[in-house]
Amino acid sequence: MKFLVRERIFDIGDDFWIEDENGDKAYLVDGKVLRIRDTMELKDLDGRVLITIKEKLISVRDTMTLEREGEPLATIRKKQLTLLHHHYLVKMADGTELDVSGNILDREFAIEYQNELLADISKKWFTMRDAYAVNVVREDSDPALLIAVAVSVIHMLEKDQEKEGRHDG
Repeated sequence: MKFLVRERIFDIGDDFWIEDENGDKAYLVDGKVLRIRDTMELKDLDGRVLITIKEKLISVRDTMTLEREGEPLATIRKKQLTLLHHHYLVKMADGTELDVSGNILDREFAIEYQNELLADISKKWFTMRDAYAVNVVREDSDPALLIAVAVSVIHMLEKDQEKEGRHDG
């Protein structure tokens, strides 16, 4: 199943709907303002918080954390040694790891578990200029988790570029 994510999702403080491939509302992203760190909540249609996305305040490398029902779900960090592509590691609370790699700046990347594709992220499925799709490949995957991971790594990359003074993309 494909989900449409609009680029303006990164305007913290704004609320945006993520739509499914049929154009129906699927998830609400609720950006929280007046917080010390960037925080977003991914909610279902009934307004229940499925995943909370938070920027970790004190860390050597930029880190985002994901929580479910107030409990740690995952930590996302940029891998230090990357040659050609962007590369992030998602360490789940249960010890498993997801790998995120590809051209995140151009919104062409994959989320994998043990070299098995869980989701691919791409701009090519939609004609909208400022949108990309999260295509959940495995039916037994958690779409909310995969969307939260995609949103997080894009947010982290964009913050890195702001720090470096680059705004290409």
